[in-house]
Amino acid sequence: MPASALCRLPAVLLALACVLHTGRAAAQDEVPFITTPDHVTLAMLELAGVTPRDFVVDLGSGDGRIVITAARRFGARGLGVEISPELVRKSRDNARAAGVADRAEFREQDLFRTDLAQAQVITMYLLPEFNLQLRPRLLALAPGTRIVSHDWDMGEWTPERSITLDVPDKAIGREKRSTVHLWRVPARVGGLWCTAGGSLAVTQRFQAVSATLSADGADAPLVVFDGRATPTGLHAGTEPAGAAVVLAVDGDTLHLQQAHGPAQRLDGRRFTRAGPQGCG
Repeated sequence: MPASALCRLPAVLLALACVLHTGRAAAQDEVPFITTPDHVTLAMLELAGVTPRDFVVDLGSGDGRIVITAARRFGARGLGVEISPELVRKSRDNARAAGVADRAEFREQDLFRTDLAQAQVITMYLLPEFNLQLRPRLLALAPGTRIVSHDWDMGEWTPERSITLDVPDKAIGREKRSTVHLWRVPARVGGLWCTAGGSLAVTQRFQAVSATLSADGADAPLVVFDGRATPTGLHAGTEPAGAAVVLAVDGDTLHLQQAHGPAQRLDGRRFTRAGPQGCG
């Protein structure tokens, strides 16, 4: 089917078909601009907990409303990235009209080539294909970076929180609702960690971890647990309160802050990443 025919399809089918037909870069040109309603924009920024200390990057920023709202309502600074020059010009005009042009920048730029490291908060209303392509870069950002997506998730990387809002005038889909998802980049704790007299082996998949805490000379591990990685450490179970094991990231070390049962044998220890030879 030629591209011209694709672009006569209904919006949702058009977006998905253009991704398959033209590839990543061209798909950005073909996917129609769909406005995020103002109350959804506000909910996205509130869910991310935006403050004046934050730098917000909006990927596919459209008419600029998310970055402008972040600056005007929350006192943040921000960058909107948009491939349409007409929308970039409109965003700059909107920022000037709102009196936040000094804190809201807009660039005509490929979102996949955008430097994300400066952001404390990243917002986006992209197709699932784009979210999954961005996922490795997002997971590589500083732990604690907040990511908010309108409607589309990150596949196996489950959100920390999701909220649903009524959107009676929503232009696409049968359900007149929007879902907003929040993730926080977890600390990268996978691998083997060493301390005097013991070790910690961690397998990590997004925020989910499986770990084995062992003491030298013991016949069996002190504790084997499934838990979660947070931006500041990891713990057994889904909640840190009352967990059998809690470890905090402290620079390049893990500090065993809380341990119960046999794990108390290594309570208070600091673990460092193993070298090529393992824990020797």
